[in-house]
Amino acid sequence: MTTLWKWMLPATVFLALATLPSQELATPRNFGAQRTHVFPHDARQFKGWRHQGAPMWTLNPELPNDVFTFARLRYPVRKRGRWTADYPEAELNFSYRLHQLTSIQVNPYPAIVDIEAEQLRHYPFIYVSEPQNMDITDEQAKILRDYMLNGGFLMIDDFWSDQEWNEFAPSFKKIWPDRDYAELGQDHPIFHVVFDLPALPQAHSNVYVEEMRKLGRTRITNEVRKGTETPHFRAVHDDKGRMVMLICLNNDLGDGWEQEKSDPYYFTEVSEKYAYPLGINIVFYVLTH
Repeated sequence: MTTLWKWMLPATVFLALATLPSQELATPRNFGAQRTHVFPHDARQFKGWRHQGAPMWTLNPELPNDVFTFARLRYPVRKRGRWTADYPEAELNFSYRLHQLTSIQVNPYPAIVDIEAEQLRHYPFIYVSEPQNMDITDEQAKILRDYMLNGGFLMIDDFWSDQEWNEFAPSFKKIWPDRDYAELGQDHPIFHVVFDLPALPQAHSNVYVEEMRKLGRTRITNEVRKGTETPHFRAVHDDKGRMVMLICLNNDLGDGWEQEKSDPYYFTEVSEKYAYPLGINIVFYVLTH
């Protein structure tokens, strides 16, 4: 695999805000309601959804390729598995909020990439959703491992409970037969690098808001399923200590991005408070360390 060029960016290019200003996020958005589910190789195919009401912005014409592109991994799945969870609203919304809340150059058009070395090498950050049903071959595992050890990063999100972790474990061991993860504590810089998160964040799906209300609970932090109470952030590092994979267990940041308009409580208590701050922190940390 061709070595990835150094993706690190100076911190000054981000100039991220210290807090999420409520006046800027006062109007939650819902993009993609009129979409059809096609899965493009080419990010430009997302233009149809941008034209259906999602906000659009222009990039610096002098640096047309010096941009951050949200890339989602398309991976083989077992029966009933899906790599498309929260697609495409999650990436459209997150890309817009990253553009809105920081000065980083963000590509309005996300991308979908397969487990192919030539596709992967163009993106420093790749998002993986619902990994418990991942069914990769040894060769695909090697491609992902090489991608990360040559400068790339995988963010794994949207799965819950020890059961789903155990279902993902065989794929994890294929990718990392000789490495293990490190559990991150609340003092890790990734939780403070841009937005200061006072506790390990947890973002849940909006479908549980109504369920929790029926149970008479006013504070909604996790899914109803047993064993999802505590968020875990499991990181894999290369030989030089660079984080190459972050596993967000008992979390669903993708829902926090996708469903920001679904419920005012959900927007304020999940999207604005946890999902966007942590997502921006992760991107910032990955591209500057």
